[in-house]
This record gives sequence, structure tokens and C-alpha cells, in this order.
Amino acid sequence: MNEKAINNQYISILKLIGQKRLKEALAQLESFLWQCQDWELRNRLEQLKTSYSYMLQYMKQGIHDPERKKLYSKLLTDTLEIADQVRILLLDEVSPRYYHEIRKRRTQELTPYTTEALMHVLESFNDDLAVSGLLSDQNLDDVLKRHEDAQKYMFLQTWSNCDWNVEDEKQAQDMLQSELLPVNDLCLFTSSVTLSLMECFDLRKLMWLLDAYQQSNVLVSQRALVGVIFTFHIYSDRLGLYPELSNRLELLNEETSFDEDLMRVYRQILLSQETEKIDRKMREEIIPEMLKNVTSMRNMKFGFEESDEEKDDRNPDWGNIFENSPLSDKLREMNELQLEGADVYMSTFSQLKRFPFFQEPHNWFYPFDKQQSNVIKQVRKEGSQKNSLMDLILQSGFFCNSDKYSLFFTMLQFPQSQRDIIFSQLTEQQAEEFAEQSKAETLKKFSERPATVSNQYLHDLYRFFKLYNRKNEFRDIYKEKIELYKIPVLKNILNEEHKLAQIADYHLKKEHWAEATDLYKEIEQMNGLFSAQAEFYQKMGYAFQKQRKPDEAINAYLKADTIKPDNVWTNRHLATCYRLSRNFNKALEYYRKAEQAMPENHSIVFHIGSCLAELQQYDEALNYFFKLDFMESNCVKAWRGIGWCSFVSGKLEQASNYYNKVIETKPLPVDYLNAGHVAWVSGNIEKAADFYSRSKDMSGDKELFLEMFNKDMNYLLKMGITEDEIPLMLDLLY
Repeated sequence: MNEKAINNQYISILKLIGQKRLKEALAQLESFLWQCQDWELRNRLEQLKTSYSYMLQYMKQGIHDPERKKLYSKLLTDTLEIADQVRILLLDEVSPRYYHEIRKRRTQELTPYTTEALMHVLESFNDDLAVSGLLSDQNLDDVLKRHEDAQKYMFLQTWSNCDWNVEDEKQAQDMLQSELLPVNDLCLFTSSVTLSLMECFDLRKLMWLLDAYQQSNVLVSQRALVGVIFTFHIYSDRLGLYPELSNRLELLNEETSFDEDLMRVYRQILLSQETEKIDRKMREEIIPEMLKNVTSMRNMKFGFEESDEEKDDRNPDWGNIFENSPLSDKLREMNELQLEGADVYMSTFSQLKRFPFFQEPHNWFYPFDKQQSNVIKQVRKEGSQKNSLMDLILQSGFFCNSDKYSLFFTMLQFPQSQRDIIFSQLTEQQAEEFAEQSKAETLKKFSERPATVSNQYLHDLYRFFKLYNRKNEFRDIYKEKIELYKIPVLKNILNEEHKLAQIADYHLKKEHWAEATDLYKEIEQMNGLFSAQAEFYQKMGYAFQKQRKPDEAINAYLKADTIKPDNVWTNRHLATCYRLSRNFNKALEYYRKAEQAMPENHSIVFHIGSCLAELQQYDEALNYFFKLDFMESNCVKAWRGIGWCSFVSGKLEQASNYYNKVIETKPLPVDYLNAGHVAWVSGNIEKAADFYSRSKDMSGDKELFLEMFNKDMNYLLKMGITEDEIPLMLDLLY
């Protein structure tokens, strides 16, 4: 079997289990397993089939079994786990993915270390490093190499182990409890557990991540929490089969702020999914605007040096140049994105992941560490002040770990003289400000906040899934629709009004209209406090309206109107939706209500005129279009309204005058079409043909022009044009 066939058969078995068609699933699994030489799995499957057969016989005999439901769930989970293992073993034989290469290497080669031996190497690192400082550089190199080799092997061994046994679980717990293991090594181990779970479900690993979430160190706990959420998302359908997991989550939520942490990281994941959009905005809008402004400011100097007396003569009015400029808007937008936690540095650092360091997958997950071999050697070369400044920059919470390494390696590419120049750009005063204890402490506290740690780790993961040279071999969760509130085991934790409202409002803000309406409907069914608020139904209606679903939007807006009558915003949006549904009587009713509160609003005046015109109340419509023309100078849309209403009312000279004004500005194909109607009805056939030709040419499509023309045919017939003349006019144009 090839890789595709293996995965297809595996998916088929999962589908049968999901549909509770266990007997068929077992039959397919037996066929699946025949291609695998693992006799232990075959024995497990035979025992499972026997247990299920007995259960069915007892049921047929009418024997009451209070444990039947529990046993059935266990049979389902065992079937799933066997299918998982068979798939992995079969793929080991055919798949070129690095994951399966590592697994084959494990079985074919003698391992240099046991997990326990690896942990001892890692635990002794700090002592070894301290001793090496007293000896030669060669001793330091040996210590660093031994430590980093152990890191790499620990990562690969954990990632490629698809099924922990009792001993594996114990050793993982030992790592979690160790007081000597460097925190960064435990972080790397946590990430390897997460990646392993993404390859194959393992309840022991998931339980370990929940233990790690309760670890006191924030770096470990937040990584574990992200891993838990990824696992919940990937295996949402099967988690409910494990009662021990449900019990654990219930207890965890009682003892900790698990629900709040879950919501925080959920929002951060959703925000991370906006990175591509933010990256495009940075490259296409924000950065070009900044560069354009820098160029313009350079040109203002005319190339002359400033004298001392000219340095402080800034014109106070210049403040407005920055406050009201497009640059100011872009910088403000960038600042808001940063404060929100958005990944604004992806565009900057995406090209800086080609260093050899990033060829190894485990390096993408290792926290930035001054004791990493490349870093520690450079630290010893540089001066103490330079190191303290670099330390403040790299240890801050503004960059994720991957970007810190990119920044560090990029700096190493510069000659020493250029690095000196870069650091010299920081004046003594700036250096003092950076080194000031209070500011250093503030940066440190910011970088250690759980929200900062989880957000930066999500950015690290984003870069790995998007930029690693073998990224196509990994499941990219950031491309998937994530709905934690729909996962059965999280229902009791997340299925509350205020929590769902937070996510719904986030989707509304990011213009994810379908996701927002789904959530608002969920909240509405709860019949709680939120669904008794007018604002709730305004938001729901707005999300429907943006999806071009005016009927659903009207339904929501009417509920908002019932709760809070005569709200101008609600009335205007009801009017808009009725207009989109072509219910012009109802649209006019709500525009009239809005007009009472905002009689001088240009948009309301225009749309009242438009509704009146659609209802063929042309004289009153003209009054509104004339009012708009008086209120707003050079108002082309008012002229169009006056032109059309004048035409259908038989006021041909007035119609001609206003269409001429429109054509002198920026005419559309429909403007030439309507001007042609006026000229033809007025008896000027040559001018009409000319206008029609221009409309046809601007339309660029014969069928489109004919469609517009045919819609107006009844008006032409009413104004005296005969049916026989119409095809003749069209033939004049072609």
C-alpha cells in the first residue's frame, strides 16, 4: 500500500467508529492489520473482538449489564488506538516524511542514550558549564556539544514515540519534577510531546501536558496549555470516550483558572490566524507609507546641514503633518495591532530563517538562551555593556524566540566594525535608559506574563509551520477552523454566554461574519442576559447583513428594535436591509424614522429619495434629490436621481440638463444610457445613438449593455417610443 491508500483506509475506519458501527470497523481494522507484522497488535485486536462478541451475546440473551456503556466506550477507544498504531507502522515502511525516517532510525540503530541517561546529561549541564569556565575553550565546546546533542536526541526520541508505555510516562514525570533540569530543556521536551500528539493520539501524553500546565514555571505551563488546546482541536471527536479525561478537566477547572487561560490562548490562536493578512498589510501598506514619508522628510532638508541655531526652530504647525498624515494612521494601526498581540514581525523575520540553526526542527522550539553554543561564545567576545544592551533587547517580550535567534544570527553576519557602529548609535543617555533598573524590570515582568509567553510561543509555532524547510510534512493548524466551544469535553467549561460572546465579538471585529453569526445563534438559544440586550441583536443583524442575508438581518434588527425602540442605528440598518430585499415601503418607513433624528444626514436624504423613486412617487423623490443637491456641492448621485425622476415624469429639458452635468464629471455606462433615453424621447435620434454607443463601449460587454437597455424598455414605450423603433435603434449601434 502507498501512503495515500493507508491514510484513506485509516480514515474509513475512523468514520465507522464515529458512526458507532463498531462491527464493521473491526472487520476493516482486521484487514488493515493483516498488512502489518506486529503480533502484539493482532493479539489485542483478537481479544477486543472476543470481548465485543460476548457483549453482544449477553445483550441478545437479555442479561442486564450495568457496565455495558463503560465497556462499549472502552472497546471504541481500544479500536481507535489499534488503528492509530497500525497506520503509523504501515507508514513507517512507505512514507518519506522525516517523522517516519526518525522512527525507522530508532528501530534500526542502537540508541546511544536511554531517556534516563539523557536526563542526567541535561541535569548536569549547569555544573559542567561552571567547571568548563575554569578550563580551556575546548572543554567548553565539549560541554556545549554534549548538551545540545542530548537536547536533539531527546526531542527526536519523544516526538517519534507514538505510544508511551508506563515506563515512558514515569520518565516524563521525572523530567517534570526534576529540580536540576534546565527550564529551557523542559520547554523543548514539552514541545516535542505536543508534536508527537499531533502525529498520533496518546492519552498518557495529554495527561502529562495537563500536569505540565500546572507547573510553576510560566514558560513550561503556557507551552503545555497550547499543546493541550492543539490536541483538543485535532482529536475533538474522540476525547469524550475517556471519562478520566472529563473528570480531570472538571477538577482542573475547579482548582485553577483553566477556563480563563483557555479563553485567552483561544483568542490568541484566532489572532495568529490573522498573521497572513497582517503580513500583507505590513508589506503593501504600512511599510511603503513609512518609507515614502522618510523620503519626503529627507527632501525637505534640500541637502543642507542644519546650523545650531536652526535645530530648535521647528514650526508648531508641523505637528499636524504627522497627526493627520497617512503615516500617522498606519503607525497608529501598527501600534494597536501590537497592543492586541498581533504578529507584526512575520514580514520582517520571514526571510531570516535560512541560517543552519533552523535546519534542525528542534531548534525552532528552543527558548532563546544565552547558554546556547553560538550565543555564549559571542557573549564572551563582546564587551559587558554591549552584552547588557543586547540582553535587554533579546530577553524582552517583543520578539518570539525564533525571531530572537534570527536577530542574533543576523547581527553576527556584520563585521565587528559595523556591529560597533550599530551599538554606538545608542547614545550614552539611551544606554542609561536601557540599563536603568526599573525599565529593565518592567521589560522582564512583561516578558514573563503568561499572556506574553503563550502569545510568543504561538508565533514560534506559526513560523515553524509556515517557514521550516519541511513544513509540508506537518499539519498546519493555523489554516484550520478552530471552534473549541463545540468540543464536547469543553462544553461545561466554555459553553457560557459571556465566554461565547467574547469570541463572537472578536470574530465580528475581524469581519469573520459567518463565525460571528454561528456564535450569536448559540448564545441566543441559551436565553440568558445577553440575548435580552438590544446591542446583542444589533451585532447579530450586522453580521447577517454583511453576509448579504437581509432577511435574517431584519429578523435580528426587529428584535433589537423591540428591546430598544426608535434607535437611530437600528432604524437605519433596518431600512438598508428592507431596501436590499426590495421592500421599499418598509425601507421608507424606517428611513423616515431615522430622518426625524437626523434630518440633515446626506445618506438618509438620498435613500429616502431613492425609495420614493422606486415606489414611483417621483415628485416627492425630486424634492429630496433637490434637497441633497442643495446640501452637498457637486453631488453627482443627486444629479442622477434628479435626471431619472425628471425623465420618467416627462420633464425632459430638466432631465437633459442634469444628465449633461453628470456626463461632464465621471460618467458611468448607465449615465450615457439614461442620457440616450432622454435624447431619443426628445426627438434627437442622432444624439441618442451617440450616447448609447458610449454606454455600450464603456460596458465592454454587449450582453451587459443589452441587459441594462432591456430593463428600461417599458419606460421608453410609455414615453412614446414604439416597439418597431427599438430594434432599429439597436442596429444603429452595431
